[in-house]
Amino acid sequence: MPGSAAKLVITERQQAVLRQIVAAPTSPVRLVQRADIILRAFAKEENQAIAAAVDLDPTAVGLWRRRWVEAWPKLIQIECTETQAAFRRAIEDVLSDRPRRGNPGKFTPEQLTQLLALACEPPEQSGRPITHWTYVELAAEAKKRGIVPSISPSQVGRYLREAELQPHKSRYWLNAQEKDPQQFQEKVEAVCHCYLEAPRLYQEEHTHTVCTDEMTGIQALERVAATLPMKRGHTECREFEYKRHGTTTLIGNFHVVTGQLLAPTVGPTRTEAVFVQHVAQTVATDPEASWVFVVDNLNIHAAEGLVAWVAKTCAIEQDLGKKRPTRCTSLASHTAGISERPRPPHPLRVLAEAHVVAESD
Repeated sequence: MPGSAAKLVITERQQAVLRQIVAAPTSPVRLVQRADIILRAFAKEENQAIAAAVDLDPTAVGLWRRRWVEAWPKLIQIECTETQAAFRRAIEDVLSDRPRRGNPGKFTPEQLTQLLALACEPPEQSGRPITHWTYVELAAEAKKRGIVPSISPSQVGRYLREAELQPHKSRYWLNAQEKDPQQFQEKVEAVCHCYLEAPRLYQEEHTHTVCTDEMTGIQALERVAATLPMKRGHTECREFEYKRHGTTTLIGNFHVVTGQLLAPTVGPTRTEAVFVQHVAQTVATDPEASWVFVVDNLNIHAAEGLVAWVAKTCAIEQDLGKKRPTRCTSLASHTAGISERPRPPHPLRVLAEAHVVAESD
């Protein structure tokens, strides 16, 4: 004679998490089935009806009902003391398969620690003529050093993924070497404030905030033969050989609010005159608006010609003086006086991105 089904209790937060699991398209099928079982059981459906609805055996339905009842006191404690993310993980753990015994591990914790430490070393330290480790090279070096008697590259990959290590990947970064940390911090805060203010300025004051930079050395290549189109049983074929037509430079404006690329300039160089013309053509796309340009500390971004153009555009008639190459400050100082005067018809504001640039007095 079958026993009585386990009586479930669910709080509102538990029910919300279970419904999220069922509705999420990325949830594993088994997790969705078990969350659905708990929700249907709470709705007082019989095990037979639940089993037919989720395509499981009634015995399995009863198992997951009992598992929930046993874990419920612990879930309540987590719900009251932990974050929402930890609470969801706890519910997913209750509905997940318990670890199985499986075969005993072949490697000791000490061996695994040494293997991961090896992956963090540069390959040249082991005398290998490569720049980044591969699973094959790591497996071979681990055996050579006697860390393990034998290990497959795929097993090395599994251990590295579990440890979230990716020795085969790298990316560039810039190490800031500022002599005055306080000044650097002030410039960082100024640029961050500029980005935070961008949406309000765009909506309330018709001001565009753009981040401007150059991409140099773009190769202009032409294939020596036409590309063969795809056809049944054959992929598209592109000619390997090409002709070089020199290089070009792209100057782009990323609109901080809309995400658009505004008025890009494509040309052979990035001179002072080219950058001034680029700023001018950008402002011309909406001459009735105000503009904020966020740039880095490249010399043409603080050139005398740009300062003169800003002064002319903003109707500043005072003597700008002469450029002093030995003094450094933020380019914002060149246009600080603009905000102190009545706003001209077409104002332009320029900021230097968290760095120092040459000043024109």
